[in-house]
Amino acid sequence: MARLEQLVGAHTDLDQIELHWLHLLLADWQIIADLSFADLVLWLPDREQTGYWAGAQMRPTTGPTAYVDDVVGTFIPTGRRPLLDRAMVDGKVARDGDPEWRDSVPVRVEAVPVRYADRVIAVVARNTNLHGVRTPSRLELAYLQTAGELAQMIANGYFPTPGQRSDHADSPRVGDGFIRVDAAGTVVYASPNAMSVFRRLGLSTDLTGLNLADATRSLIPPRLRPDEVTLSAVLGGRMPRDTEIGNADATVIMRSVPLRPNGEITGALVLLRDVTELRRRDRELITKDATIREIHHRVKNNLQTVAALLRMQARRIGPSAGREALVEAERRVGTIAIVHELLSQSHEETVDFDEVADRLRAMVVDVGAQQGTVTSQRVGTVGVVDAVVATQLAMMLTELLNNAVEHGFGASRSGHIELRAERGEGGVEVSVSDDGEGLPGDFDIDATTSLGLAIVRTLIGELGGELTIGPRSGGGTSARLRVPLPGDQG
Repeated sequence: MARLEQLVGAHTDLDQIELHWLHLLLADWQIIADLSFADLVLWLPDREQTGYWAGAQMRPTTGPTAYVDDVVGTFIPTGRRPLLDRAMVDGKVARDGDPEWRDSVPVRVEAVPVRYADRVIAVVARNTNLHGVRTPSRLELAYLQTAGELAQMIANGYFPTPGQRSDHADSPRVGDGFIRVDAAGTVVYASPNAMSVFRRLGLSTDLTGLNLADATRSLIPPRLRPDEVTLSAVLGGRMPRDTEIGNADATVIMRSVPLRPNGEITGALVLLRDVTELRRRDRELITKDATIREIHHRVKNNLQTVAALLRMQARRIGPSAGREALVEAERRVGTIAIVHELLSQSHEETVDFDEVADRLRAMVVDVGAQQGTVTSQRVGTVGVVDAVVATQLAMMLTELLNNAVEHGFGASRSGHIELRAERGEGGVEVSVSDDGEGLPGDFDIDATTSLGLAIVRTLIGELGGELTIGPRSGGGTSARLRVPLPGDQG
C-alpha cells in the first residue's frame, strides 16, 4: 500500500508544511471516525486538477464499515464524485440527500474540506453504512453532534490543533469514556463508560451539571493532582492535551479536545480511560525488573567475595599445584561475576558480549602475563547475546585465553594474542590465536587431561556448538568456538 508521503510527492503540489498538517489530522481522525460511526477517506487533489487520490483511510470501531476493501492509492476523476468537487471548490461541508449504493449497502456520504491557512488542501469523505443506522440514543446523538463540530473545525482550519500531542501511548479512545462540557466547563453529557470511570474514582452523584474540574478535584488528593493550571485547562476544555490523574482507587487518563467550529470555544470533548490495571502491571514490572537487577548485583558481589577468599587462601598455600588450582578457580568465579555485573546494569536479560570479551582479555592476558610481555587485541564484534549463552561463552573464552598465556608462550610469557569475534546468520564464532610455541606433536583434543579444555568441551556440548584447536598459519595455535543462536539472523 502506498504511503501518504509517496502519494503526495508523486501526484500533488502540497508542500512539506501542508503534509505535516495532514499527518496531524490523521493522528486524531480515529476519534472522528468513531464519533461519526463512519469510514473516513482522505482525498488528495491531483496537481493536474484531473481528480483525487485516496491518501489514507480509517474505519470506525463504533459501527459497521462502508468499505470492505482498502481504497488507498486509488484515483477518482473529477466529476465522478460531485460532493468532493463541491467541497474542494466551495470550501464548505457538502452533503447529499440520497445515499450511494455499494455492494448492496446504502452509504451516506459527506465531504469535509481540509483547510490549511487560506486554502483547501484535501477533502475528507465521511461514509456511513446506513444498514447500521437506527433511532439514535442520547449517546449516539452526542457523538454525532461532536463529530459535526469537529468536521466544521476541519473545514474552517481549526482542527487539527498544532502543538503538543498526546503524551500517552495508551491515550483514551471514544469508547473508553466520553464527556461533553460547555464553554464554562460544566458537564452537559457523560457516557455510561465515563460515569463508570468516575464511580471508580469515588463519585457518588451524576456528573451532568457539575463543573468537571471541580468534581475531579474533590476526588483527587492535592498531592496526587497535576499542577492546577493543567488540571483547570484540560478538564475545563481550554487546552488540547491530556493528563493523568488518580487516587488510591483508580488511575485515569483524561484528554481534552476544545470545540470551536467557528473560532470561539463553545465547549470541549473530554475522553477518559481507566488505566488502573495497566499502571498496576507497570509497577509490578518495574519492581520485578529492579529485583532481578538487584539479584544480579548481589550475585556479582557474592562471587567477588568468593574470589577474594580463594585469593587469600592461595597466598597462604604458597607455590604449589594447590595454589595454582585456587588461582584458576578464582579466575573462573571472576568470569561469571563479570557477566552478572553487566546484567545488574541492564534492563534486559542480555549482555553486550564485546564488553565481556574485552574485560576478560584484561583479566586473563594482562594478569597472566606479569612475568613477560603479552599483548592482545580484539578484532570484530559479537554484539548482544542472551545471558545464559554469555555466561557459558565467557567461561570458555577465559579457558582459551588462559591456555594461550600459560602454554603458548612458555616461560618467556612474551607474544601476541588475537581474539577474533564474528556474528553471522544463526550463530557466533569466537577464536583465540597466539603466535607462540604451538601445539605438541602428539596433541589430541579428545585425549587431553587439561581441566580447562574439559570445561570448554562440556560447555560447548551443552550449547550444541563446535570446538576446533589446531596450528595457526605462521606459527602458534588457534582455537575456534562456534556457538549457534537459534532464531538469530546476525
